[in-house]
Amino acid sequence: MVRKPCKCGNPMNIRLRTVIYQNKVEIENVPVFSCESCSRSEVYPAVKPHLTGLIAKLSNNPDKMTLPFDEVSEVALLLTKVTDKQLAHRSVETILDERINELLDLLLIAQSLGDEAWMDDIRERLSQITSHAVSTYDFS
Repeated sequence: MVRKPCKCGNPMNIRLRTVIYQNKVEIENVPVFSCESCSRSEVYPAVKPHLTGLIAKLSNNPDKMTLPFDEVSEVALLLTKVTDKQLAHRSVETILDERINELLDLLLIAQSLGDEAWMDDIRERLSQITSHAVSTYDFS
């Protein structure tokens, strides 16, 4: 379990939460540190740029909608998979390896099609995993 100390002195645990923007947009599966003692919450730093980027793409007066954050953030996707009860029999390392291999396979397909935008998206997803040093120890 990923933890960090809260300002109140108690541990904060990471949870997948729904973040509500302007009382209209529900952003599901956002990794958030939460303290059960004082109820303090903060977005997991590794995904904060992706969350703010997603919010920036919304208009000032967005329509009511639900957005799955795990489609934007690889860290959120991996946390979603690791906490999925149907995948409980699989190790975190296996889930991580499979996702990296899946992205590499998609990169080969995108390259064969010459789709630069798709290749850039896949490279960004791979860099989310590597640049934030997501290790199996972070999720256990």
